[in-house]
Amino acid sequence: MILSCRFFTNAAFLYDFKEQKMRTSKYLLSTLKENPVEAAVVSHRLMLRAGLIRQIASGIYVWLPTGMRVLQKVEKIIREELNRAGAIELFMPFVQPADLWKESGRYEKYGPELCRLKDRKKNEFVLGPTHEEVITAIARREIKSARQLPINLYQIQTKFRDEIRPRFGVMRGREFIMKDAYSFHIDHASLEKTYKDMYDAYSRIFTRLGLDFRPVEADNGSIGGSSSHEFQVLADAGEDTIVFSDKSDYAANIEMAEALAPAYDRKAPAEAYSEKETKGCHTVDEAAAALGLDAKQVLKSLIVRGEKKEDGTYDLIMLCLCGNQELNEVKAGKIAGILDPIEFATESEIAAFTGATPGSLGPVGFKGRIIIDRTADKMANFACGANHTGYHFINVNWDRDVPNYEVADLRNVEEGDPSPDGQGTLHLRKGIEVGQVFMLGTKYSESMGATVLGEDGKPINMQMGCYGIGVTRVIAAAIEQHHDDKGIIWPDSMAPFQVAIVAIKPNKSQAVREAAEKLYAELEAKGVEVLYDDRDERPGVMFADMELIGIPHVITIGDRGLAAGSVEYKSRKTGQKEEVSVDKILDFVCAKL
Repeated sequence: MILSCRFFTNAAFLYDFKEQKMRTSKYLLSTLKENPVEAAVVSHRLMLRAGLIRQIASGIYVWLPTGMRVLQKVEKIIREELNRAGAIELFMPFVQPADLWKESGRYEKYGPELCRLKDRKKNEFVLGPTHEEVITAIARREIKSARQLPINLYQIQTKFRDEIRPRFGVMRGREFIMKDAYSFHIDHASLEKTYKDMYDAYSRIFTRLGLDFRPVEADNGSIGGSSSHEFQVLADAGEDTIVFSDKSDYAANIEMAEALAPAYDRKAPAEAYSEKETKGCHTVDEAAAALGLDAKQVLKSLIVRGEKKEDGTYDLIMLCLCGNQELNEVKAGKIAGILDPIEFATESEIAAFTGATPGSLGPVGFKGRIIIDRTADKMANFACGANHTGYHFINVNWDRDVPNYEVADLRNVEEGDPSPDGQGTLHLRKGIEVGQVFMLGTKYSESMGATVLGEDGKPINMQMGCYGIGVTRVIAAAIEQHHDDKGIIWPDSMAPFQVAIVAIKPNKSQAVREAAEKLYAELEAKGVEVLYDDRDERPGVMFADMELIGIPHVITIGDRGLAAGSVEYKSRKTGQKEEVSVDKILDFVCAKL
């Protein structure tokens, strides 16, 4: 296909849009007038109303033709940039042998999100939430020599994670499409280079998709490894909180952002601590109100599980923070001796160990390990639970009243905190994670025996990297950033169609029909993706549908305009309208594109 108006070509594309004659009378245009009651966020609402998706089960969606076109636009850009970065495409099975997951140790650890099943022969399988195990099995079979490294393999494929609470449409679905890539290396230096190449490729992908995004330091989560960055699209509907400095390039997921110790010194102890009744108080705020204190003067004490003992019980560990601050569970889970992910002690465990109930807990006299946050370490003459249900201590001080404790970074950073890199202060924004890159190291190659022979003839565990993009989530994220009260405003690179032709009553006007057909044929000959709205509908309905779908350029052809020798052009992004002469409209549109 030869294009003369700067439009796309792609040999890897699943089909050629130009060969599809797109008339609304012959197209599945499944728009909805009313807002679906089940949609809680903008992207879910507009994807349903614009006819991109339909739910067929909880968290599982059919992609209708308009949505499919957007999906393939995103896949095209991803393929182009990964191929440019030297990655090679393959395709792995959605259904995976459970034995591979048992080899890696993730069969049990992954938890209930991993959908497990058996075939008729009672063989165990899983529906793939990711493909580290399968690709490692392929690598150990196919890669024998260090001379074959480095290599980077990717796929675009369906995944399934049995989310406990699917929500927000395709933003948090159970079945979704992901691009996942995996690289193999002889040493860490080679891994670092490919990691940087993929980081750069992701930046190009999300820039080409027209997204306002930030790469941030991230936790490795269930994937594992030593280093990771997320690519977060900034949007109010995001489930993640990202933090960034106003004076440097520092940016991180809040899970990873370090909270520095306050620069001020702890005040000296005052009078001895004493006990006050706080019956009916179960939260820090309630206790603070009963004691006549600010919440930041009341210690928040939480008890989590430590190592499991021989008798089946757990060591219990107390974590202490300022009452107005929140525990960062990811940071806490990385502390030696605490279960990761963290598990809070049950009320019965707490009662057996302390004699008190949650809401009345504190470090004074606590017989287990005590870890306090850096900011809590600066508290003096504070209040805390007395380990006596319905009572709190006041005027408690570290060292004097609690002699044994450890200090660690336990809390979430807050707006205005100093940046960990020493430059500027931190600001918080909501983000939608659309991609993540990991340095896996030897986590999977070691457990699954993926080795190559080194120069000395001895086997070496291959270093691995992992790189994912939530293809379907990218579309929801784009809509969260690009919409108005009329519908979607697609970035040009993602729009299902580039141009819409709206013909006003073509069945009643030969002039309108002929002008619309002529322009439609000319644009198609130029390789432009056109949706020709030839329905015998009211103009208001047709205009509303085109705005809802978000087609960037709309040309309206009607008898009144033709009588004056013109048609109307409207930009979806700006809303600006222009009257353009009939004989110049083709060149005018091509210039816009």
